[in-house]
Amino acid sequence: MSQSVPRSAPGAARARRAGLLMVSPAMILMAVFLILPFVLAFAMSFTNQRLVSPNPTEYVGLDNYRQMLGLGTLVLAPEKDAQGQTVRDDSGQPQYPSLRQYTRGNPEYPHLDRKKEWFHFDWTGDQRVYVLASDVLFMKALVNTALFVIVVAPVQAGLALLLALLINRPLWGINVFRTIYFMPVVISMVVVAFLWRFIYSADSGLLNALLGMLSFGHIQPVDWLGQPSTALWSIMAMSVWQGVGFHMIVWLSGLQTIPSTLYEAAALEGASRWQVFRYVTWPGLRNTAILVMVVITMQAFTLYPQIDVMTKGGPLDSTQSLVFQAVQRGYENQDIAGGSAISVLLFLIVLVISLGQRWLTREKTR
Repeated sequence: MSQSVPRSAPGAARARRAGLLMVSPAMILMAVFLILPFVLAFAMSFTNQRLVSPNPTEYVGLDNYRQMLGLGTLVLAPEKDAQGQTVRDDSGQPQYPSLRQYTRGNPEYPHLDRKKEWFHFDWTGDQRVYVLASDVLFMKALVNTALFVIVVAPVQAGLALLLALLINRPLWGINVFRTIYFMPVVISMVVVAFLWRFIYSADSGLLNALLGMLSFGHIQPVDWLGQPSTALWSIMAMSVWQGVGFHMIVWLSGLQTIPSTLYEAAALEGASRWQVFRYVTWPGLRNTAILVMVVITMQAFTLYPQIDVMTKGGPLDSTQSLVFQAVQRGYENQDIAGGSAISVLLFLIVLVISLGQRWLTREKTR
C-alpha cells in the first residue's frame, strides 16, 4: 500500500520565505542603526580615536576604561606646628596639607598621580580620608545617573499603578481622565523640558508664584535649576510627571486581563481592599510589573534631553549624566574613544540590571 507524500512542505517553505521577506526591512534597519554602531563603538573604545585628528588611530587597550574607573584613597593627618600641636583654622577645625602638593611627584604614591579629589570625610577625629578619581566628572555622572534611576523608577512605577487603579472603573467620563493623564507622553521630552524650565524659573516661574501665593509670601522664590541641592531633584520630578502616563496605560492593560471572577470570589469571602490587592490584583500583575520595571529602568538610564535643555550638566556638575557625558566627549570634545567607552559601559550596566530584575522576578518552582 503506497503512502501519499505530504504536500505541505513547499507551502511551509514559501511561508517561511514570505515571513523573512516581511521582517527583513526591520532587521536591516536594526542592523544598520543599532547593531553596527554598537560594534563600532565597542571597537573604538579600545583606541585613541578622535573625531578630527591628524594623528593615526592607535590601539590603547583598556586605557579608556582605566581612565574612567580609576579610583584611589589617601589618608592624611592634620598639620602640626613646631611644638607638635595640631594646626587649626579660625573656626577651630584641623588644617590638612594641600592634597595636590602632597601627591604630586611623591614617590610613595605613584598610583595616585594625576588623580583628583572626588570627595573626603573625616575619620576618627584626627584623620581625613580622601577618595580620589582619575575622572571626577565621570564619577559624578555615574552617581547622578544611579540616583536618578533609584528614585525615578519606583516612584514612577508606583504612581502609574495608583493612577491605573483609580481609572480602572466603569464610570461615566473616565476616558477623559485617561486622556488627561496620558497627554504628557505624546509631547516631546524636549518640549516638556522647555516648558518646565519656565515653570522652575527663579524670577517669574509658575512654581515659585504658586508657592508664594499659597504661603502668602512666606516662601521666597527658589532657583530650582540653579542650585546644586535642587537641580537634579527638579529634573526627577519633571521626568516622573512626563512618563507616568505611558506606564499607567501598561498597568491598566494588565489590570483588565485579570478575570472578574476572582474579584467576585474575593467579595464573597469578605476580603478587604488591601487583601484583594495583595492576593488577587498584584499576583495578576506579575508579568506587567516585570515589563514596567525593565522599561522604566532602561529609560531612566538614558537621561539626556532634560539635562541638555534645562541645565547643561550644571550647576557645578550636579546634573551630569552618563549619556550627557558620552555626547559631550564624543562630539563637543571630539573624543570619540572616550564617548564610546562610556556608551559600552552604560550598555553593560543596563544589561546586568535588566537580567538581575528578570532573575529576581522569575517563576520559582517549588
